Amino acid sequence: MEKLISYPISVLYYLCFGLTLVIFHPIQWICFNVFGYNAHKVSVDYLNFFLLKCTNLLGTTYKFENIESIPKGVPIIFVSNHQSLYDIVAMIWFLRKFHCKFVSKKELGKGIPSVSFNLRHGGSALIDRKDPKQAIPEIKKLAEYIEKNNRSAVIFPEGTRSKTGKPKEFAQSGLKILCKYAPSAYVVPISINNSWKMVKHGFFPLGLGNRLTFVIHKPLAVSEFDFAELIEKTESEVVKGIKF
Repeated sequence: MEKLISYPISVLYYLCFGLTLVIFHPIQWICFNVFGYNAHKVSVDYLNFFLLKCTNLLGTTYKFENIESIPKGVPIIFVSNHQSLYDIVAMIWFLRKFHCKFVSKKELGKGIPSVSFNLRHGGSALIDRKDPKQAIPEIKKLAEYIEKNNRSAVIFPEGTRSKTGKPKEFAQSGLKILCKYAPSAYVVPISINNSWKMVKHGFFPLGLGNRLTFVIHKPLAVSEFDFAELIEKTESEVVKGIKF
């Protein structure tokens, strides 16, 4: 019954979602090219605010726990499981004070109104997952950026989205580069729940009435751990907070 009801609601949602992307594309362009980084950042924040409001049409709600525990005035590396694109939309808005930049696949850097523009010009790293030689300097550049500007990088070490909520094994290379070139950073593990239920039927129709939760765990100072211990603690915290 839920799936049947979702068909017309999903059509309405995608119309609103697409319209929001189209409207904010020229707004982003003007903010970036005329007024610079700070204006562009605000335009991206509010793009994602309205994208979240679109998901309210589906009965989706969001809860972030322990945001107050995130250190301020230092570089941050958010490390999270990955269940759907709605992970990203929510993190950009609710963690907007930390200027989130993403390690993202290069395919997203072309062809998507608003999204591709932000990934290309907002400071994120676009990587070719089939070409480690290309990925390393891109992630290194992102690490140096957050180290210099006290901003944040977001990485999903599973590599691809989990379609059932069950976590996949973490890949280490991307996080290792971020830690190496942002030595004053704090790694902040995040466990995401229920985001996969948004796309449990695929991209159409969408799941209804889901409460997405983002549990922020104790920050870990990069300088206080060797990398093997750091990745073990990080993965353990993320997995421990996932309900599946």
